[in-house]
Amino acid sequence: MNWEVGVQGLLERDTELAAVRAAVAELAGAVAGDAPDAAPDRLIVVTGAAGLGKTSVLAEVRRAAEAAGLLVLATRGGEQEQGSAFHVVRGLLRLLLESAGEEGRRELLGAWYDIVAPAVGIATTGAAPDPQGVRDGLDWVVTNLAFARGPLVLVVDDAHWADAESLAWLAAFSSRVADLPVLLVVAYRPDELPDWADAFRSMAGDNGVRPLGLAALTPEAVDALVRRMYAESGRRVEDGFAREIWAVTGGNPFETVELVAKAAERGIAPAEASWTQLRELSAENKGSGLIDRLRGLGSGPVQLARAVAVLGIATPRPLAAVVAALIPGEAESAAERLREARILTGHQTLEFVHPLIATSVYRSMSEEMRAELHDRAAWAVLEAGRSPVVAARHWLEVPPSGNAALVDQLRAAAQLFMQSGAPETAQRCLARAVEEPPPVEERAHVLYELGCSTLLYDPAATAGQLRTALEQPVVPERLREEISVRLAQSLAHSNNLADAASTMAEEALRTDSAEIRLKLLVWNFMWCAFDAWEQGSEERSKRLADLAERLDVEGDRSIAARYILGLRAWDATVRGEPVDVALHYSDLALEGELRWAHPEWGFEVPVLVALTYMYGDRPARALELFAKGIAEYEEAGWRGAHLAFGHTIRGYVHYRTGDLAEAEQCARLGLDLANRVGEGTPVHSYAVGTLILVLTSRGALDEAGALAERYRFHAPYSNAVVFPDSQTVRGVLLLARGEFVDAEAELTQAGARLDGRGMRNPGWCGWERGLMSACAGLGDLDRARSLAEDQLERAERYGTLSAIGTALRAAAEVTEDPAERVARLETAVQVLERAPAPYERARATLDLAVARREMGLPPRETFEQAAELAAACSADGLAQAAESARAQL
Repeated sequence: MNWEVGVQGLLERDTELAAVRAAVAELAGAVAGDAPDAAPDRLIVVTGAAGLGKTSVLAEVRRAAEAAGLLVLATRGGEQEQGSAFHVVRGLLRLLLESAGEEGRRELLGAWYDIVAPAVGIATTGAAPDPQGVRDGLDWVVTNLAFARGPLVLVVDDAHWADAESLAWLAAFSSRVADLPVLLVVAYRPDELPDWADAFRSMAGDNGVRPLGLAALTPEAVDALVRRMYAESGRRVEDGFAREIWAVTGGNPFETVELVAKAAERGIAPAEASWTQLRELSAENKGSGLIDRLRGLGSGPVQLARAVAVLGIATPRPLAAVVAALIPGEAESAAERLREARILTGHQTLEFVHPLIATSVYRSMSEEMRAELHDRAAWAVLEAGRSPVVAARHWLEVPPSGNAALVDQLRAAAQLFMQSGAPETAQRCLARAVEEPPPVEERAHVLYELGCSTLLYDPAATAGQLRTALEQPVVPERLREEISVRLAQSLAHSNNLADAASTMAEEALRTDSAEIRLKLLVWNFMWCAFDAWEQGSEERSKRLADLAERLDVEGDRSIAARYILGLRAWDATVRGEPVDVALHYSDLALEGELRWAHPEWGFEVPVLVALTYMYGDRPARALELFAKGIAEYEEAGWRGAHLAFGHTIRGYVHYRTGDLAEAEQCARLGLDLANRVGEGTPVHSYAVGTLILVLTSRGALDEAGALAERYRFHAPYSNAVVFPDSQTVRGVLLLARGEFVDAEAELTQAGARLDGRGMRNPGWCGWERGLMSACAGLGDLDRARSLAEDQLERAERYGTLSAIGTALRAAAEVTEDPAERVARLETAVQVLERAPAPYERARATLDLAVARREMGLPPRETFEQAAELAAACSADGLAQAAESARAQL
């Protein structure tokens, strides 16, 4: 009986085999310069229930690729390994990394080494990157590998058991393979794909790929398979026997091969009369029948099989022996019996013949037995020199017992998972550590670590965990400060900025440490600054000004002091105090390093300092700081919300300085990055608002409107201060579309809210200019003129040329006397010529040309100048209006 024939010979899989062979051949041909007849298939998805031959199809992919000289990286998911972050990614790269020395590994990972190394199993001491940074790094590593050593074929079997982090990367990377020398092949059972794997589930459809769905074999194919397996024995196979095999197995290839092999082993005649024996034999190969057969082999094989079921795929035999409590000789003998029974395969490395068997063995154990073996396995893998991240999944299956050593190991694993960019897996480890529970003196520490692990994706849960941490009987002073700061961050990220600010204020009053108090005040003032509905803004601003002045006089340039000085610079900016005051404090804040990727101090204040220079007519300095900050984000692997925010606000700087094409490019990049983070997040509001504002300024009103509709850019707005102000951006869009009534309503509400917060700088937010134009459009000229004069007074108090020139242009818009209007516009143009505001200069110049034409003065040269200025800053709608007006002269 040659049962291997049944494994190797694939029947009724011609379509699938042809597809994978063609994909491999195309990839190999692309290297040789052969032009494909059609778009290449670089993503292949094989689906089907257990036992239908997915692994065999993937084996053909590997065989064909290796025969063509392609680099093949292959791995598979494991039912027991599903909770271990990046297990599948590590499996793909393991052989390459193990065969390379330290220098080779650094070459393979390149500049992404510090970010990606922990995710692929290399220990580093760096700070935790965000998950998106790790995914981007993996993209680079695999892409570079494909070009340097490829073409590359990636093969992932049993993807339904892949860990969440690996599935997220595979789903994202799949969209890139069409443009790379890469073939990605995955196989999974659709009915067993986890509910949370939506991105992976839709991967094929999103990339225009039709999955290769495997079906059960027909009776004819089973007949051929049975006869092929009996061919060497020379025994005649009755037609009825093959039909019974098909009826019993349902055409499942794996079950068919196993049943025929077992029948031959038992001496069952291949005759129709054997049907009763076939059904009895089939029951032995699955479920309770399989377990009964296993138990019949003796206690040693049972113990070893259970150990392998707990330890998972590719289990070293010595490790399995330890977990099974067998001496080496007993383990070797047990393994031999399990191989003979076609339950296990391998010698030094043990695996089940099929995952179905592993699942049956694992589920046959009682909960108590599983827990005991998982606990034994966890300590065994540690003693074997493996990482706590390998042991951690076992402890998640063990009931709490108050074991302090277990808590230490789970905390160590969580730290490694955080460094890998897998905060959700870290959270599971820490939540389990809390349940143990930790010793009293450690509980606040563990709860704090748990809160830190959930902050980015579940701030509301974080707040609860951190409040519990503060309630513990033992909370050292320094730890209390750290917990309080994180608690305030979680409240702020949950849109509870007032609670965040009050939490910091209360802790600042409680502490006896002047150093800690100053740090807590930094966070208090910052969350106040971002609270759109802050009560008592005037009083808070006065306290901030007094504190900043004292720190300035005392010469305190500690990091906390410089953050206070930076916040004072921002407060002076939004309140419209003289610009020299704001710039003075910004300069003081930068008398030392302000890191944008600081894990303790955050990125907000460095960003606000940079924006102070932008509003203060120092755009070159602002862009310099943004370039530095974005580079820091990239280096630290902060490629999620932080990087999205950096590119978005850099786009806003370009908008303010009149480079609208660059502004749009940056804003689109910011929105693309923000979309990866998720809609509804603060950074998403920034990105959408900035892009709408830029598109409106460029005259792309239809696209701006569609964007607002797509992302529901309307009330209710965020409780956080956003710049550009979301409600004002919407009002300006409505104004540009001629919807004066709705524009007036939005801008009136925006003005009341901002004035109520003391945010009176027209250079920071131009709601008054927009409201003035809306009132003029509605015929309420008295109100329009009042608004125009008020914003001019505010601009003159702030004192930047861009703010004054813009206010002069707006005031001229509602000036009744034609001569006075021309005079005001001439002054506005002259002022804006000296300001870094070419877009506003172009607008003022066009308005001046129109005013001169209405007075009968020669306007042609002014229209031409307006068209040139508008074109130079990519204000397409403005340039078209100027050209059209000039052409009509």
